[in-house]
Amino acid sequence: MPVEEDSCGYRWSDVPADQLRAEVGEALRTFPRRSIAADGRRPAAVLIAIVEQDGQQGIWLTERSPSLRAHAGQFALPGGKLDPGEDAIAAALRELHEELGVLLPDSAVLGLLDDYPTRSGYIMTPVVAWAENSPVPIPDPAEVAVLHWIPMSELDVEPRFTDTPGSDNPAIKLPLLGGHLHAPTAAILYQFREVVLRHRHTRVDHYDQPRFAWE
Repeated sequence: MPVEEDSCGYRWSDVPADQLRAEVGEALRTFPRRSIAADGRRPAAVLIAIVEQDGQQGIWLTERSPSLRAHAGQFALPGGKLDPGEDAIAAALRELHEELGVLLPDSAVLGLLDDYPTRSGYIMTPVVAWAENSPVPIPDPAEVAVLHWIPMSELDVEPRFTDTPGSDNPAIKLPLLGGHLHAPTAAILYQFREVVLRHRHTRVDHYDQPRFAWE
C-alpha cells in the first residue's frame, strides 16, 4: 500500500517506521537500476542513510572539510572511492563509519540507485540504507566541517537546470539549505526523490555538473 500523499509529496510522519522501510525497500527493489562500466574511471560509492530525528525521517548531508584536497567545502553525501576488494555497499558503509562514526550492518541496506559518472573521473554508486534506533553521529572534523539533517519533506523539491559552458547537457541543482545543491549530489538526491518519494523511474546520469565540480 503506497504511503499517503499530500501537497508536499509522500508524508513521512504518522506512519510506522517498519512500513516506511518496507515502502522504500519495495521502491528500490522494483527500480531497474543502471550500472556503468568504469572504463578507466575510479569506482566510488555514497550512502543515503535514512535516519529518524524528532519523530521524522530524513537523511544526512555533509559539508566537506576545507582542509580536504578535493572538493573542499562542498556539500556531499558520506562516501568515497572503493578500496581494493570492496564493493559499493561495503565502501559506502565504511565511509559512513569513517566520516560520521556510525556503524551500520549490511542488513541496513535497502538498495541501490543508478551509477552516476562524475566529471572528476569517478563512477559513483548511491547506496540507500535505513539507520535503526536513531544513531548519534560523531563527525570526523578532518573530513566533515558541518553535518546537516534534511527531513524528507525538504527533499521533495523541484530541480532547476542551467546551461554549462563546454557541455551539451544541462546541469541540475536543487533548492536546499537556503541555497542550491549541485550535481553530482543534486542528481543523486533528485533520483532518490523520484524513485523513493514519488515512485517514478527517473534517470539522471545525463545531467551535468557545474564547472567548479569538474576538477
